[in-house]
Amino acid sequence: MIGPELPPDEVRRAAGSALWTFPSILLSSFVVAWGAECAQFYISQGLALALLAWIQVLPEFAVEAVIAWHQNVPLMTANFTGALRLLTGLGWPTIWVVHAFARRLRGEPGFWRAVQLDDEHAVEVVGLTPALLYFAWIVTKGSLGLLDAGVLLAIYATYLAVLQRIPPKEHEEVEDTGAVPRAVLRLPSPWRGLGVVALFVAGGALLYFTAHPFLTSMIGLATTLGVSQFVFVQWVAPFLSEFPEFVTTSYWARSRGKAGMALMNMASSNINQWTVLAAMIPIVYSLSLGAPTDVPLAAHRVELLLTLLQGTLGVILLANFTFQAYEALGLLLFWAIQFAVPDSRGVMCWAYAAWLAFEVISGMWRPGRLRAFRVFPTLWRRERQSVR
Repeated sequence: MIGPELPPDEVRRAAGSALWTFPSILLSSFVVAWGAECAQFYISQGLALALLAWIQVLPEFAVEAVIAWHQNVPLMTANFTGALRLLTGLGWPTIWVVHAFARRLRGEPGFWRAVQLDDEHAVEVVGLTPALLYFAWIVTKGSLGLLDAGVLLAIYATYLAVLQRIPPKEHEEVEDTGAVPRAVLRLPSPWRGLGVVALFVAGGALLYFTAHPFLTSMIGLATTLGVSQFVFVQWVAPFLSEFPEFVTTSYWARSRGKAGMALMNMASSNINQWTVLAAMIPIVYSLSLGAPTDVPLAAHRVELLLTLLQGTLGVILLANFTFQAYEALGLLLFWAIQFAVPDSRGVMCWAYAAWLAFEVISGMWRPGRLRAFRVFPTLWRRERQSVR
C-alpha cells in the first residue's frame, strides 16, 4: 500500500477534490516555468533547470518517501523505476512530438527535424553518466544503503558545482521568452530580481501545498475506477507525480527555440531522481526501522537493469547534441511495449542493450556521436561573457 486504506466516503471525497487539485498543479507548473525562464538570465540555464526540477519532483519525492516509510520494497522499486522510465520513454519523445507539431502549425518546414541542443547542455548529458555507472554497481550487489546514498548525493553536489560555472544567457534572448517572464525581466532593479524569486516561491509553495491533496485525489480516482494498487504505483502514480514537469516541458517545446531547454529540464529531473531521490530511499527506510539498514534489491534486478539500460541509451542518444525523430519514436515504442506487455521486461533489456551497442559502436564512423564528452571538460573553463 502507498498509505492507509481510505474509507469509502473519503475515497469519493478524495476523487472529487481532483476538480481543484488538477488546475492548481497546472498553475503551479506554469509559474515555476516562468521563474526558470527568468532565472537563466542571472544564473546558468542548467542551474535554473536544476532548481526547477527540484520543485517539480516534490510529488514524486512525496510518493517514494511514503512507500519507503512503509518498507514496501516491491512498490518502492516499481515507483522509482516507473518514474524514470516514464521520463525517458514518454517524456523525452513528447517533447519532440510537441516541438514537431508546433513547427508545423507555425508553417515552418522540416517536420522531422531533430531537436537541437546547445554546447552548454553537455553538463546535463554527461552529468547523468556518473550516477548511472554507480547504479550499475548497486544493481550488481543487489542493495541500496546509506553509504550508497552518500555517494549519490556527492555526485549530485558535483553536478550542481559544475552547472554554477556555466555563464548565464545573453540579453538579446530576452525577447524570445514568454509574456510573463518578459514582463518580469523588464522591471527595474531591484524589482526584477524580486520578481524572479517571487515566481519560484509562489509556484513552489502552490505545488508543495497541492502535491499531497493532488496525489490523494488521484488515489481516490484510481480506487473508484478499480485500478489495482500495484498498477497504480507502477504506471499511474509516476505519471501523476511527474505531471507538473510534462506541463512545463510541453509549454517550452511548443515555443520557438526552447525545445532543447525542455529536453534538458527532463534530463535534469533524470539526474535528480537517479541521485537525490535514490539516496532518500535508504535514509527513510532506515529511519522507519530505527537502525541503518540496506534496502534489498536483488529480487528486482531486472526492473532496475531495464531502467539503467534505458537511461544509458538516453545519454548516448543526446551526446551528439541532437534528438532525432527516430530516436524519440524508438524510445516511445520501447516504452509502449513495456506498458502493453509487462512480462516483456527481459526481452526489452536485450532490445535496449542491442540499440545501445549499435549507437556506441557506430561512433567509430560517426565522429560526432559522443561529442558531448569532448565538449564537457571545456565548459567550466570558458570565460564568462560580458555583463549586460
